[in-house]
Amino acid sequence: MDEPLITVVVPIYNEEGTLLELLERLRHAPFRKEIIVVDDGSTDKTPDILAEQRDIIALRHERNRGKGAAIRTALQHATGDILIIQDADLEYDPNEIPKVVAPILKGEAQAVYGTRFTKGLPCEMPFPNKIANIILAWAVRLLYRYPLTDEATCYKAFRTDLLRSMNLKCERFEFCPEVTAKTLKRRIPILEVPLENYRPRRKAEGKKIRWTDGIEALWTLIRYRFRD
Repeated sequence: MDEPLITVVVPIYNEEGTLLELLERLRHAPFRKEIIVVDDGSTDKTPDILAEQRDIIALRHERNRGKGAAIRTALQHATGDILIIQDADLEYDPNEIPKVVAPILKGEAQAVYGTRFTKGLPCEMPFPNKIANIILAWAVRLLYRYPLTDEATCYKAFRTDLLRSMNLKCERFEFCPEVTAKTLKRRIPILEVPLENYRPRRKAEGKKIRWTDGIEALWTLIRYRFRD
């Protein structure tokens, strides 16, 4: 019997510098996979690089719509039993994907997050990002009564059918709080697995998240707590 298929969704916007290395790491990571890369309106060489890759599913938005929109586009094409999100900037190591999805494969969970914070906040993480992550984790505790340590982690893995059933509306980085809220409101536990190889990227290196995204994430958690 074939091992279950894992769909790896890579939303990407102007990441020509890391794209090829990321794809090579994904190809060699030890699990059976399909790779769906959604080019979210890149203006650099990302589209040219993707056009040369024959073993992935490459999709494109003609204009930049946001990470959440890219994930929703990929979800329409996913055929794997499990879906996990992978950023293109190499902050997260694809070799850690197997341990993130393992509890779902074993039938122990429907949703698993890879947490960056079991040993505290990384010293290399910019201070505003640390504050935002602390606030978001506590917001989940207060609003949803759930002890989540890392709400904003990229490595979120779900049973694909569960994710499809959520009727996602996200456009940008509010994907994270939307799926967190909708999972916990269904009383589905989110299991967390420690990540060992996370490497924070700074704005000067091309990190795209803004301080306003933290406010939007907090508002999204509040909004979905009190409405469907």
